[in-house]
Amino acid sequence: MTHKVFPARPIPLLILTALFLNGMPALGLAQSKAQTQAEAAAKPATKAETARPASAADRELADRLPPLERASFWAREVNIDPMNAEPHLRLAYALRGVGQFEQAAESAQKALMLDPKRVDAMLEVGRNHIARGQAFYGITALELAVETAPKDWRAHSLLGVAYEAVERPEEAMARWQMALTVSPDNPAVLTNMAMLLATQGGLPEAEGLLRKATTRPGSTLQMRLNLALVLGLQGKMQEAEQILRRDQPPETVAVNLRWLREQLPENAPSGDNGRTWNTLNKAAG
Repeated sequence: MTHKVFPARPIPLLILTALFLNGMPALGLAQSKAQTQAEAAAKPATKAETARPASAADRELADRLPPLERASFWAREVNIDPMNAEPHLRLAYALRGVGQFEQAAESAQKALMLDPKRVDAMLEVGRNHIARGQAFYGITALELAVETAPKDWRAHSLLGVAYEAVERPEEAMARWQMALTVSPDNPAVLTNMAMLLATQGGLPEAEGLLRKATTRPGSTLQMRLNLALVLGLQGKMQEAEQILRRDQPPETVAVNLRWLREQLPENAPSGDNGRTWNTLNKAAG
């Protein structure tokens, strides 16, 4: 996933999110508390709170608040002016920031109903359905975004992510190729393509794309970790370890390196790059 760049999207390799540690366990604990607070933020405002919408200056300041406080602010604005698409969309952004993807998708959908030509609302609907693991339900909005804004690389990229999630890889790759036509060498798009190729056994090709992505402006920690993963799965452990040690604490590096070594066939040459994803899976099983 703007995502990030919605960028870089959630990687299709389950092992990356489940085993390639990068601090996610703490996030799970934080989100449990965040869910309760975000739900409270979305409750209707009292009459005393509904006097009038916040000023433009106050809204600008609100967008600099932490996600939970931002969600509370925009929930109040929604209750004050429920027929205005902008507060619904800003609330969706804030809810996504605390991991409340289903609520965020609903809020973005309301924004789109109020302003059917709002491309950012289309993208936010798709983004949140992807994030909540239900990409199919975001495809219609993302296809509409591509039709409405064909020069927006984000629309093509997110639609590609959605297609990949529902096992339409050829269409996903076509969307990402179009995104690169609009935004050449975009690191988020290159990463999306690379991780799909990795799941298909194209580890050398994935490595090339990730090397390019990690040198571009806007590259992220997740992209570097993806490169380390792909290198390690090819047996290039020394370079993978160097990347990991630059970005992760020693205990996390040790866990990741142990996992990577377990994926390699016994006695595999250190520089062997002919290993496919399927071969590695069989070796690990």
